[in-house]
Amino acid sequence: MTQHFFESDRIYDDTDQELDLIGSKSKRAQWRHKCIGPSYFKFGRMVKYAGDDLLAWFACNKVVTNDAA
Repeated sequence: MTQHFFESDRIYDDTDQELDLIGSKSKRAQWRHKCIGPSYFKFGRMVKYAGDDLLAWFACNKVVTNDAA
């Protein structure tokens, strides 16, 4: 079963509440300063995230655990 936390064809604004799922607005700003976290676009002071990039970032950060059996 595939779960989609974000819409792949949507552009998210840094103020969209859906992005709080990955981190607070201030945490995302820290990540951008450190060049970590999901890819983003910057237009002057505006920060935008592509849904495809957010989904790819989620997939790369998935932790798969072993069965305890």
